[in-house]
Amino acid sequence: MPIFNFQVTPDGLPKFEPSIAVNLLSTNFMVAVATDNSTGLPRTGLYRSVDGGANWSNSILPLPAPFTGAEAAMVAYVFPATFVVSAHAFPGAESGTTLVYKSTDNGVTFSDPVVVGPGYGTYINNDETNITADNSQSSPYLGNIYVTYNHQFNVQNIGGSVAFFNRSIDGGNTFQTPVLLSDEAEQVERPEVTVGFTGNVYAGWITTDPISQFDIRRSLDGGATFEPTVIVSDVVPVPTVLPVPGYAFRVLTFANLGTDNSVGINNGSVYAVWQDFRQGYSDVFLSKSTDEGLTWSAPKSVTNAIPGSQNFFPAIDVDPLVGTINIIYYSNQLDGFNLDVFTARSNDGGETFVNQRITSTSFNPNGTSPTPVPLIGDYIDIASVPAGGYIGVWTDTRTGFQNIFAGYNTDPI
Repeated sequence: MPIFNFQVTPDGLPKFEPSIAVNLLSTNFMVAVATDNSTGLPRTGLYRSVDGGANWSNSILPLPAPFTGAEAAMVAYVFPATFVVSAHAFPGAESGTTLVYKSTDNGVTFSDPVVVGPGYGTYINNDETNITADNSQSSPYLGNIYVTYNHQFNVQNIGGSVAFFNRSIDGGNTFQTPVLLSDEAEQVERPEVTVGFTGNVYAGWITTDPISQFDIRRSLDGGATFEPTVIVSDVVPVPTVLPVPGYAFRVLTFANLGTDNSVGINNGSVYAVWQDFRQGYSDVFLSKSTDEGLTWSAPKSVTNAIPGSQNFFPAIDVDPLVGTINIIYYSNQLDGFNLDVFTARSNDGGETFVNQRITSTSFNPNGTSPTPVPLIGDYIDIASVPAGGYIGVWTDTRTGFQNIFAGYNTDPI
């Protein structure tokens, strides 16, 4: 079956940083979110499909006072018909706060947001949110919701940033006391969580100072407590602006995690994915743990891209029924400048990967701008569509505007 591209958002002011989740019980229902400037200010755009991604409704999640803007939204699915959205909200350039919205009717309506991590002036800013739900088939913590964010402190004086974790054990109605995951002496980028087959929680992040590495901590009690940090791999950060003439958009290096919760031979495997400049260009690497996060394999490239091409913004999701690893990423491998979106997919636990172009046309990251743009968002996303399919979302300028596009494939590899 060919891969289909669908335009999720209409032309107009920029939309970027998309995330997507799929109802695992009824996969026609999908919810996506993004930073949406349609109103003239950055807000959390909400996009809903009831036909497997072919058509999308568009709306904006409301903000309570005193917030005037929002960004860095992520969405997750919870059995049976719940979607939860995290976002970084702010009243201007300070007091950044992590919020969570909840829908129990497949995304038709959402509750007023719950404050997970409050911000205070230029002292505390809670940014780069992420949200994950425990849908694991043998977990005693089924339905727990986990939120992570980059907790920035003493922002005015460029103080620091640490990885924070918070959990809800009542379906997202309330959240508990946050847990500090990283060392306060480290500078970190956006943390991520994945949940194993029996409910083990794996929280990972990338440190950028004093050294660059992919760190992970494990919880065996549903996020109540965490074990000491394990190093997945050293990381060579990608330059903030990729070394391509005409590029000016920033590229931050985030941690991405997935777990095999199928009943196949790779059940229990944990996968860490990130972009890395160790070869002198940006490429996507994977490391694997087969002992529940205690030890990790040597990093390996998943892209099979030509040396010197730039491959970045990876995201991973693992099919919970058949264990297919689905990784999405941007690449300029076709002509060295214009961008495409590719997937790297594996059915053998990450030993080998099949790469496939998703985009039906390449696009200029600058759109129609006469000068290089400084931002195309900081991430894209993918969600498995069991059994064996996927849907990916990304920022695309093929119409001349920064829009959200989706690419859908129902074929197993």
